Amino acid sequence: MNDSAPAPRSRARVRAPELIGKGGWLNTGDADLTLAGLRGRIVILDFWTFCCINCLHVLDELRELEEKHRDTVVIVGVHSPKFVHEAEHQAVVDAVERYEVHHPVLDDPELATWKQYAVRAWPTLVVIDPEGYVVAQHAGEGHATAIATLVAELEAEHVAKGTLRRGDGPYVPPEPVATHLRFPGKALALPDGTFLVSDTTRHRLVRLAADGESVLRAYGDGERGLLDGPAERARFSEPQGLALLPDGRVVVADTVNHALRVLDAESGEVVTVAGTGAQWWQGSATAGPAREVALSSPWDVAWWRGEVWIAMAGVHQLWAYDPAAGTVRVAAGTTNEGLVDGPAAEAWFAQPSGLAVSSDGESLWVADSETSALRRVDADDRVRTAVGTGLFDFGHRDGEAAQALLQHPLGVTALPDGSVAVCDTYNHALRRYDPSSGEVTTLATDLREPSGAVLAGGDIVVVESARHRLTRLRLPEQAVQVAAVAHRTRREATAVAPGALRLDVVFRAPTGQKLDERYGPSTRLLVSATPPELIADGAGAGADLSRTLTLDPAVTEGVLHVSAMAASCDDDEANEYPACHVHQQDWGVPVAVRADGADRLPLILAGMDED
Repeated sequence: MNDSAPAPRSRARVRAPELIGKGGWLNTGDADLTLAGLRGRIVILDFWTFCCINCLHVLDELRELEEKHRDTVVIVGVHSPKFVHEAEHQAVVDAVERYEVHHPVLDDPELATWKQYAVRAWPTLVVIDPEGYVVAQHAGEGHATAIATLVAELEAEHVAKGTLRRGDGPYVPPEPVATHLRFPGKALALPDGTFLVSDTTRHRLVRLAADGESVLRAYGDGERGLLDGPAERARFSEPQGLALLPDGRVVVADTVNHALRVLDAESGEVVTVAGTGAQWWQGSATAGPAREVALSSPWDVAWWRGEVWIAMAGVHQLWAYDPAAGTVRVAAGTTNEGLVDGPAAEAWFAQPSGLAVSSDGESLWVADSETSALRRVDADDRVRTAVGTGLFDFGHRDGEAAQALLQHPLGVTALPDGSVAVCDTYNHALRRYDPSSGEVTTLATDLREPSGAVLAGGDIVVVESARHRLTRLRLPEQAVQVAAVAHRTRREATAVAPGALRLDVVFRAPTGQKLDERYGPSTRLLVSATPPELIADGAGAGADLSRTLTLDPAVTEGVLHVSAMAASCDDDEANEYPACHVHQQDWGVPVAVRADGADRLPLILAGMDED
């Protein structure tokens, strides 16, 4: 053994199952990859789905690792759909380009590889060593530092063993396509009749003429970054929402920069007004000077009640920015993911992605994408749901709002008559909800992933994101008739026994780190269920990552909602202020309660389950 190499760390190893996906491979030049062909490389499997904001965060977390270790590490995205639309191959092709995924992707529409690896949550990362063994599994966000440490260990260990193979990876980029826009996100009608569009994948804003096609000006140099200055030098990172401020400038939700920017559309000057450029984590400030408080994937913005309201998709909340005071604050939501109405401070959201002020100014409409819901915040600071039931039910069904279904809506637009248009993104449709009648109808279909819309005279101009264009529609007087379709998220239920169920969230502090107990408990566990009656005892919040639940035998199926967080810090006694890392994940585990079910449910946050 090479004396300069550290002694291998003892770790559990399980032979990695083969990679199988009916949709085939992307970003490989039509080559089919196998684990045997990747032997000698460190392989990181990223189980993701493109609707999931946490998955998008992990894509960004992995970029530095991917660049630094490109001769030893191969990252493989395993696309594992939640929604029906995400199982369409072309939708996966689009998402890989949209989010600049620069590694091979396996399209697994039937969740075959997901099941082989016993994955339970999006996102999940699995590390396979150069000999083809699984050595670690991580669920959720915040694991980049731990994985980088593990990669360094594996490199040293397998150099010493002679089992590491260096070289170019299997990634083959797709051919670029020339279009004026590329996966635009949102649009804003400017006072002079032109349109400002967030050209999201090209990291810029584009001003179009009144025809919605002719390019007048671009803001941003088209490179990913966070840079203020004139239009030709400024940089954005996947910008989305746009809103007009009272002074005529435009506020921009600069999503992947976790920031709010302000654009003077005439001078072209761009300035940052909120966010630090870093992602918000549990324990960070939730109010204060806007440039000192971190944000998390702001997706849309709207001017309401003297503030810029922010759809903070990354933490399932609504925030507000006060330009006069230069401050931000949490306005609604708890960071728990789900659909719970009530006082704004107690409500639960799930990746809010679209905002619009009602025509009377009394409410703020919210497209709550992961619950496939249309919701609103009213003047009494209470949250109410108009359409949608929760995280796992979706479809395309019109009629009475209580039974109507949407599929991952990203945009919402207030109409002059008091109703609201919904960009029903994964149904490729424009829908309408009328509060006076309580009815949901379909206004238009065959719109490819509509993500936002604005009014222009008597027309509505829709951002067709996956067709890379704006589409002008006359608001129809009659609804389109659509056959009703209902779906539930397609995951096999875990069989669990009635009565006592041991819930273990597995967390092993990464090498060189320890749990941070300096200011109290370093872990948190929150458990609930749909329906709530599923858990007879044991629901609620606590510090221990293990807990015994009591399941009601009268409830034969449901979903366990588990949210876990662990904070670990570098284990360096000489450093008074060690770097700390937050690991967090939310699970929605479908369960079937039956006599032959398991009495233990392990969920891996980080490490391997060795019980």
